[in-house]
Amino acid sequence: MKLPHPLHFILILLLPLTLSLKAAEPLKLSLPTDNRAIFDGKPEDFYMFVFRGNSKAWTAGQYGFVRNLIKTQKEGVIATKFHEGLDIKPVKRDRNQNPLDEIRAIASGQVVYINKNARGSDYGKYLVIRHDWGYGPFYSLYAHLARIDVELEQRVLGGHAIAKMGYTGVGINRTRAHLHLELCMLSTVNFSDWLGAPTPRGNYDGRNLIGLDIASLFLAAKENPQLTIPAFLESASPYFKVAIPREGELEITQRYPWLKKGDHSKPSKAYEISFTDSGIPLSVVPSHREVTQPYLTYVRTTRSRHEHYTRGRLTGTGRRAKLTKSGKKFIAFFTNEYTKPKTEAKSPSE
Repeated sequence: MKLPHPLHFILILLLPLTLSLKAAEPLKLSLPTDNRAIFDGKPEDFYMFVFRGNSKAWTAGQYGFVRNLIKTQKEGVIATKFHEGLDIKPVKRDRNQNPLDEIRAIASGQVVYINKNARGSDYGKYLVIRHDWGYGPFYSLYAHLARIDVELEQRVLGGHAIAKMGYTGVGINRTRAHLHLELCMLSTVNFSDWLGAPTPRGNYDGRNLIGLDIASLFLAAKENPQLTIPAFLESASPYFKVAIPREGELEITQRYPWLKKGDHSKPSKAYEISFTDSGIPLSVVPSHREVTQPYLTYVRTTRSRHEHYTRGRLTGTGRRAKLTKSGKKFIAFFTNEYTKPKTEAKSPSE
């Protein structure tokens, strides 16, 4: 009898691994409404404005630090409040000025969360769709909706109608009706543990979602249809870096393996995580620095206070900075500490 070639056994052993790996796919992003002014070089027609006195500031509808203007001594007027998504203007209204725009999925995926309670969140009625392009899950969020037209766990194609634009949620009225859109990474699958209490929105609470610059991503993907999100983030520069004790693989790198930089196969005492100003993780690098708690190893030099540029997660100025209480809480997203079983205290009789 002719025995199989040894390579056949190797191929059989590798088959499950091969099937489990998903090749990176093109984003194939599409705008969520008929408003295409972002591609026409007319941002003032794309972003919903915010009232500033008697003026209408469309710039406040963009992604980034675009709100709460303050006057600083060294840098003049700067915006200090971060806006995690895009506020997209309606292009259709009825005679009563209610928006009529259909909302569509920006890419194929699965509906993982629906909130139909208009008062249940600052987002009002909103939904979340999970996307997988082959390098970890990403989540698109559609907020301030008037109506939701999909069901939980439903699979949708890019461009599929999912909702109708509205003005539900905090601080929104009919005049400023818009779609708030985000594309996010997930901080942790143990959000309730991090929070220390159950939350009705589970892991899809806005505090657990790290919004990317989706406007720039739309424009970059239009220029390069083969673009991936890891490649898109390669051009981002870190604002700060934090070393944490190494205690096994981090949950975030299990979910997004492309964050791993350097040789993770060798032992080290710590991990150094790089973040953008808004808190997007860019890399996780093994480090031989000895730390027992999160330690700030680098910060970008600024002329004004770091609180203004980091959503209050750092304090200090120039080259000097430290993590605030909220900064330490944020870093806890990326450690394994808060997910450990908590030891119950014994009573005296025990």
